[in-house]
Amino acid sequence: MFMRKPCRCPQLTSESEKTVPQFESPEARPPGLFVVNGAGPVGWTVAEQLAAAGHRVRVLTRSGSGPDHPLVEKQAADVSDPARLGGLFRGATAVFHCIHGSQYSAKVWAAELPGAEQAVLAAAGEAGAVVVFPESLYSYSEPGRPMTEEGPREAQGGKRGVRTALLKARAASATDTVSVAAGDFFGPRVRNSHAGERMVKPVVAGKSLMVIGNAGMPHSFTYVPDLAAAMIVAAQDRTLWNTVWHAPTGPALSQREIAAAFATAAVAPAPRVSAVPGWALRTMGMFSPVCGNWRRPCTSSSARL
Repeated sequence: MFMRKPCRCPQLTSESEKTVPQFESPEARPPGLFVVNGAGPVGWTVAEQLAAAGHRVRVLTRSGSGPDHPLVEKQAADVSDPARLGGLFRGATAVFHCIHGSQYSAKVWAAELPGAEQAVLAAAGEAGAVVVFPESLYSYSEPGRPMTEEGPREAQGGKRGVRTALLKARAASATDTVSVAAGDFFGPRVRNSHAGERMVKPVVAGKSLMVIGNAGMPHSFTYVPDLAAAMIVAAQDRTLWNTVWHAPTGPALSQREIAAAFATAAVAPAPRVSAVPGWALRTMGMFSPVCGNWRRPCTSSSARL
C-alpha cells in the first residue's frame, strides 16, 4: 500500500457512521494558508471549496490563473522550480499538488512529473506542510477486479509504471503525504474526460453520442467536487496521512447509463449511444492503459473514506 507508517485510519462499520465530511469552522481552526498547485478541474475546485469555507488560499500556476475570490491569492510560478517554492510554501498548512503532465504520454510524464513532485515534497517538508495528491487508478496491478485501497499497486510499464513510481517516491519521502485516487472525472470544468464536455455537450444538445469501448460496460466515475472535498478532509486529519485513499465514488455506471443520467438532468431526450470501432481506436492511438479501451469493467470501491 506504499505506507511509511502503520495506518491509524478508523474503519467505518455501519451506515450510521458514514457522515458527510464537514470543514472546520473559521473559529475552530488556527489561522493558516493552503497552497494549491494547478488550476485544472481539481485544483480549481479545491481552491473554491477552501475559500468558500473561509480558508486563505494561494494558487500557483504558470499563467497566474485561478478562481476569483477575496481569499484566493493567485501567483504565476513554475512549481518544478525549487528555488521559488520555499517562499511560496512558507506558512502553509497543506499543499494540494494538482498538476499533470503537459501531454498524455508516458515519456512526458516520466520527464516532468517526478522532478516536480520531488521539488514540492522537499519544499513542503521544510514548511511543515502535508502534501495532498489527487491520484488515478493506473498503478493498480489487477484492474480487471474491483479496485480497493488494499489492492496491489505494482503496475509496470508506460503510464501505469510512472504512477506506481510516483506513489513509491511519495512513500519514501520524509514529508507527510496523502493520495486520494479517483475514477474518470465528471463535473464542473471537466473537458477531456470520457464523461466530460465531450459527452455532456452532445447529450445536452439532443445529439447522438459516440463513445470509446463498450458502451454498456460498468465503470467508476468520480464527481470532481467530491474528490476535492475528500482531499480537503484528508489534509486536515492526520490519521489519514501517509497512505492512499479512494475518493467517494458512486456505483459503477456504463457510459450509456451516465449519458442517460446527464440527459435526465438536462431535461433532454435520452441519447443514441454507439461505440467507436476498435480498428479506429488503434489507428488514432486512443488506448486506455487501465481499462483496455473500455472493453472490460473498470470499477473501484470507496467504502473506507
